[in-house]
Amino acid sequence: MGPTEIIICVVAAVASLFVGLLVGFVIRKKISEAKIGSAELEAKRIVEEGEKAAETLKKEALIEAKEKIIKDKNEFEKELRERRNEVTRLERRVAQREETLDKKVESYERKEEVLRNKIKEQEDLMAKAEEIRQQQLMKLEAIAGLSREEAKEELVRQIEDDAKHEAVMKIVEIESQLKDDADRKAREIISLAIQRCASDHVSEATVSVVALPNDDMKGRIIGREGRNIRTIETMTGVDLIIDDTPEAITVSCFDPVRREVARLALEKLILDGRIHPTRIEETVEKARKEVDNIIKQAGERATFDTGVHGLNNELVKLLGRLRYRTSYGQNVLDHSIEVAHISGIIADELGVDSTLAKRAGLLHDIGKSMTQEVEGSHVQIGVDIARKYKENRDVIHAIEAHHNDVEPQTIVAMIVQAADAISAARPGARREDLENYLKRLQKLEEIANSFPGVEKSFAIQAGREIRVMVKPEEVNDDQMILTAREIVKKIEGSLEYPGQIKIQLIRESRAIEYAK
Repeated sequence: MGPTEIIICVVAAVASLFVGLLVGFVIRKKISEAKIGSAELEAKRIVEEGEKAAETLKKEALIEAKEKIIKDKNEFEKELRERRNEVTRLERRVAQREETLDKKVESYERKEEVLRNKIKEQEDLMAKAEEIRQQQLMKLEAIAGLSREEAKEELVRQIEDDAKHEAVMKIVEIESQLKDDADRKAREIISLAIQRCASDHVSEATVSVVALPNDDMKGRIIGREGRNIRTIETMTGVDLIIDDTPEAITVSCFDPVRREVARLALEKLILDGRIHPTRIEETVEKARKEVDNIIKQAGERATFDTGVHGLNNELVKLLGRLRYRTSYGQNVLDHSIEVAHISGIIADELGVDSTLAKRAGLLHDIGKSMTQEVEGSHVQIGVDIARKYKENRDVIHAIEAHHNDVEPQTIVAMIVQAADAISAARPGARREDLENYLKRLQKLEEIANSFPGVEKSFAIQAGREIRVMVKPEEVNDDQMILTAREIVKKIEGSLEYPGQIKIQLIRESRAIEYAK
């Protein structure tokens, strides 16, 4: 193929390519225009659908808003009706209240008018009474031959004489009280001295009686030339009194522990029948050990009964020795246990440590277990014992203060002091006839009740005070003084009693009203 053909072929190819491109462009353009037209139609359709949907939503929103407005309007109208009803109800209540108040005001005005009339009547009566009183005074002055001033002077003179008489009686009363206190203190000191120092007493507190099977046993106890009785007295430190009393021997000693040892030893010897110095020594030693065991058990029982634990063993033994001590006929160990219980109860009521109070109450008289062996009062001995065995400081102070040897500085000390007084002073605790005690209280109340105007009376403080309730409409304030003096005179003339009795008259007026 020549160059010309080649060129023609190339030109033809180029022309074909150009035509193809042109045809493709035209076709693509038509396709694009068709797609654009279709998209515009689709867009128009979407827009129309959106507008329709928006219109629908708008209508629904409007309908919903209208419904909500109608609902809120109904609720508001309902609430408004309720408020109006409430206001109407309150208005009716206020009107009723005003009507009630008007009625009460009218009632009070009527009562006030009645009261004013009564006050006026009372004022008129008082004026008439004053006029009558003046007339009576004038008549009395005429009858007595004395003017009012002279009568006043006479009355003042009589009052002065009565006052002088009362002063003299008061002085005598104080002197009598001081003498009674001195006698009581002297008796207390003497009784303590008897228990510690006396060696030959015939009384319930210093002697024990041992029963014998027969009177022949007296000779065997005395022994040949009195050797048996001397051995017993030497070993035990007691006195054996063998007299004409049938089938009995009296053991006398101021020390109750020694007396108990001798009593047990004699009973064992009598049962055994072999009575000679060697046997006596063995029996006394056994009796002493038995008494020591009893003392220890008594101390342990006291700590168990009161719930006081942790005491030194020696303190427990000393506590047990109180089983054989008495004070005015009252067993000291039982008294100490009672004081411990009372102290614990008072401490619980006051919110104080009841364990500490019980401990102090149990040990407050511990010094009485050693009063025969050690010089000093039982208070000082007890303090020394407690310090020796390292007791609590508050317990030591309570022991020291329970008889006011020192001023109480703690609540526990005051509680123990009060409990000790309660245990010792209650009726029946010590040597006092309970029947006579009750009769004296009854007699006090009878005397007070016998006076006119007395409503009722109460004897309190173990007969040391009597409270008299008088009728206020029958006894005025001035008459109370005269009534009290009359009661005092009648008691002084009718009864015998220790110390003094306080007469307290009470006049009470009450006014009671009810709020409706």
